[in-house]
Amino acid sequence: MRRGPRLAVLGRQGAGKGTQCSLLASRLGVPHLSTGDLFRDEVAAGTSLGRRVSGYLEGGELVPDEVVLDVVTTALAAVPQGYLLDGFPRTLAQATALLGSAGDDALDVAVELVVPSSVVLPRLAARRVCRSCGEIYVTPEGGPEITTCRVCGGRVARRADDT
Repeated sequence: MRRGPRLAVLGRQGAGKGTQCSLLASRLGVPHLSTGDLFRDEVAAGTSLGRRVSGYLEGGELVPDEVVLDVVTTALAAVPQGYLLDGFPRTLAQATALLGSAGDDALDVAVELVVPSSVVLPRLAARRVCRSCGEIYVTPEGGPEITTCRVCGGRVARRADDT
């Protein structure tokens, strides 16, 4: 059985990782694994992990490496035939653990999106996300606030970690 590509897309918050990863994952036919989405799912589900990470997310802090590695290792075990990592690894410890656990087979390529703060800060201020389906919206400066998802009708709001 042929395995799919294993990629990591890195960059600061608001650099466009999620947008590019969604496009790439669809094109390559591999799952898009975003640590941020995995954490937000845990928080929404009210799991013990979700309770552990909610304070970090709400405070805009990084989740400790050991917790991140737990979540990512579990997610990777479920998709052994290829993946697209969004925002992982973020630290040297995470990269070392990833490469140490899978060796040369861990990644085929890593790409860093370099975007200046002067670009990402307005993006983060304008970004809104549907709480139900994850659809992303941009509220134009001075324009009306988007509160209802056009895809599923869910509630659209700012992510806590975007403030």
